[in-house]
This record gives sequence, C-alpha cells and structure tokens, in this order.
Amino acid sequence: MSAPTLGYVLNETRGAADRLLAAVAVDLQRDGARVAGVVQHNTERTDSTVCDMDVRVLPDGPVVRISQWRGAHARGCRLDADALEAAVVAVAGRLVRRPDILILNKFGKHEAEGHGFRHLIGEALCLGIPVLLGVNGLNLDAFLSFAGGIETRLPADRHALRTWAVAATRGQPVPAPA
Repeated sequence: MSAPTLGYVLNETRGAADRLLAAVAVDLQRDGARVAGVVQHNTERTDSTVCDMDVRVLPDGPVVRISQWRGAHARGCRLDADALEAAVVAVAGRLVRRPDILILNKFGKHEAEGHGFRHLIGEALCLGIPVLLGVNGLNLDAFLSFAGGIETRLPADRHALRTWAVAATRGQPVPAPA
C-alpha cells in the first residue's frame, strides 16, 4: 500500500474550486479512472443573493440538494445537514468498490466540526486511495490540523490538478506543486 496522498486546492473565489474539481473529475473519468466523491454545482437565484447548492455523487449521480431555502433575507448556515449526510452515505457505498481516487468539493465547516466527509477522507487514505479536495480559507486551519502534514497544496489549475491526480492514481510520485 502506498503512502497516503492528500491534495487540496484553496478556494479563493466563490465557486472556482467547485468548477475546477468538477472539470478534473470529468477529465479523469474520460481517461478511464474510477472516480468516487462529490462535486458541487451552485445555481444562482433571481430572488436572493445566495445560491442553491447541489452535489453530484460521482461517478454517475444522484444529485443531492444540500442547501435549504430559508427566505431571501435569512442569514446563517443554509447547509441541509441531513442531505449532506445522504450524499456521504452514497459516496461510502462507492468507496467499498475501491475507486482510483476520491474527489470532494470541499473540506467545509461540517468536516471541520468532525462530520460530513471527514471520516470517508480518513478511510480512503487508509485504503491507499488518493484524495483531492477543495478547502476555503475559513476552514483551512481545521483542515491542516486534520491532515497532520500529509497534505499537498496544489495550484488552482486544471492541468496541474489532473497531472497530480493521474500520478497519484498510478501510485507514482506526485509532482511538486508549481
């Protein structure tokens, strides 16, 4: 079994890492990699400044709405924790098939608090399955503490992420970030 491989991209612009990771997942699947995880798609609302958040369970669905609509002026967390946990269960079912890579839209607040995909990240790493995910600045310290030094920050570049992921799925030394 190879050493744990955990790559992350810092999400510095709203939705940028989501789109990037979704594109990398498509690239890897097109190239024949067995991909598990979730990618997020945000849909802007015409009646609010917030968006609807959906995750697509890789490789082939379902799509799960993980946000709650609480009104145009509502504040605070809109995450539907039950829906997120349903996505976690769906991904766990795919993890037992030993995919080549686990891609997750983010290590978010839920993971920082010990929930969500946190356990599956650890499980994948223990199984030798590389993990690629997004992290935002608010949860970076919690992620780095969780990762314990085995993480690699990757550039927010589709080619660089794909190159890293291909090397990781083949058990080859992963290229150093540019």
